Amino acid sequence: MDSAPESDLPELFLRAAKRIRRNQATRLAPLGLTPAQARALRIIARQHEPLRMAALAERLEIVPRSATTVVDALESAGLVTRTADPSNRRSTLITPTEAGRSVLTRMATTRREAATELFAALSPEQRETLRELLATLDSVDEHPTESVT
Repeated sequence: MDSAPESDLPELFLRAAKRIRRNQATRLAPLGLTPAQARALRIIARQHEPLRMAALAERLEIVPRSATTVVDALESAGLVTRTADPSNRRSTLITPTEAGRSVLTRMATTRREAATELFAALSPEQRETLRELLATLDSVDEHPTESVT
């Protein structure tokens, strides 16, 4: 068994990620949202123009049918609207509603509170170091050209 300190990094990282997801799900429940719906709503609202369903599926890294299910729930909750794309009748455009934008504001507050709670055990310096490390990992190409053997 590997006794190097790095050997437990993946496990610790996954446990922290699961804790974040549980915390997020708990805090989103009063808003009537799942983490997947919240993420989709954030992506939709960040656009300067209506977003195509296919583009949403791509950004969520899910199949189009799954994106439809997520948007169905958001639309049923009155958080987004769907319209036919005037330039392509086979495409659907998604736009946040005013209620959706209001929920986004509440979600942002909830996310800040959850982050403050989770990272309270770290000093400000440790939080900055963690942010820098995660930013470095985030910038690494997911699909390196060299194969790992």
